[in-house]
Amino acid sequence: MDFGEALAYLDDHASYNNTGRIESPTIDRIARLVGAMGDPQLAYPVIHVTGTNGKGSTSQMITRLLMANGLQVGTYTSPHLERINERIARNAEPIPDDDFAEQIAAVADLEGLAGVRPNYFEAVTAAALRYFADTAVDVAVVEVGLLGRWDATNVVDAQVAVVTNIGMDHNEFAGPTLADVAREKSGIIKPGSAAVIGELDPALVDVLAEQPAATRLLRGADFETAGNQLALGGRLVDIRTPTTIYPEVFVPLHGAHQGDNASLALTAAEAFFAAPLSPDVVNEGFAMVTMPGRFEVLTHQPLAIVDGAHNPAGGDTCAQVFFDNFDPEGRRILVVGTLREPKAMLEALRADEFDVVIACTAPSPRAADAAAVAKAAVELGCDEVLAFDTVEEGCRAALRGADGDDAILATGSLYVAGAARGAILKYSP
Repeated sequence: MDFGEALAYLDDHASYNNTGRIESPTIDRIARLVGAMGDPQLAYPVIHVTGTNGKGSTSQMITRLLMANGLQVGTYTSPHLERINERIARNAEPIPDDDFAEQIAAVADLEGLAGVRPNYFEAVTAAALRYFADTAVDVAVVEVGLLGRWDATNVVDAQVAVVTNIGMDHNEFAGPTLADVAREKSGIIKPGSAAVIGELDPALVDVLAEQPAATRLLRGADFETAGNQLALGGRLVDIRTPTTIYPEVFVPLHGAHQGDNASLALTAAEAFFAAPLSPDVVNEGFAMVTMPGRFEVLTHQPLAIVDGAHNPAGGDTCAQVFFDNFDPEGRRILVVGTLREPKAMLEALRADEFDVVIACTAPSPRAADAAAVAKAAVELGCDEVLAFDTVEEGCRAALRGADGDDAILATGSLYVAGAARGAILKYSP
């Protein structure tokens, strides 16, 4: 099997593309599949990360802190921005095409033996877990795809389980209350886990506490971002962990929320080592953090930013960072596509405060079409609304109409951020 054949195999196993609906989550298929592999996920310790927002950034920060401490680190995240290889990384380097094809071929060969037909996410998850074992990582940082309890990644036995926050998320499978969502996400916490909890709502923290854990570290009580200032190219933060105060740590990401993610990540790394990290390791680890597609500044004249905000909470954070830290002298141009009902997302993004809204169809079978996004923008009171079938066309139109004082924000999902990233780099003057 070559790389193209591996992609074709995954496309054939993409349940949403084939049925028009997302399957109800179950862990049975993935458990049988990795069991047929000899349970590679038990060959290394795991830091497991869930939450409604901030999973990706927190996972990358943890990865870099572990690498700065000299460990070989596997990282599994989703979705990808531009290439599927991004989901599976070793020491922050995406899996090579040949290795990816080899791992997917192993999954395909085991379908019959395991007696299951994995879906797309389960196949990629199994490939990642096997790749980490084959390459003998010291630790794997694994990001949950859907909630937690029934997610395919939950075949791991987390040494450290991280919950970033709780918001209304995947309510087709969890709900109707935040407590229900919290209960599902708490499923990654195992009796032997150190649980690191970023959520602040006491009622939700109590729900998360229903899951037995070896130890529990809570934001506010055990760790916090004590100082969080805007700095050139990111944030300057003071972090208090259960063991140490780390002053003036530079985090090269935009938004106050990234300072909160940093304190969560550092506490998780300390929990893994059961010891504080040296200041040099902390500074080196955070300095290496990059997050393509997470409020990433691509050009400056005009200012062009892409962000993977994919739900109203993320949209609200994205808008706050944009208007507080990047509000331009010229026009504000929003390029937006959504996977769900667009109205709530446009409201969160404060679309009516932009001078131009360019609606697009996100490159996903679950996307709302551009016409629906445009209609929602008009109903919200946006002054100038345009619609394009693709994100690339929308970004090209935005760049053509922008001058050096304008700012373009492309967002609405990671799928939009990925497509916009390529288009802006391609068409920027």
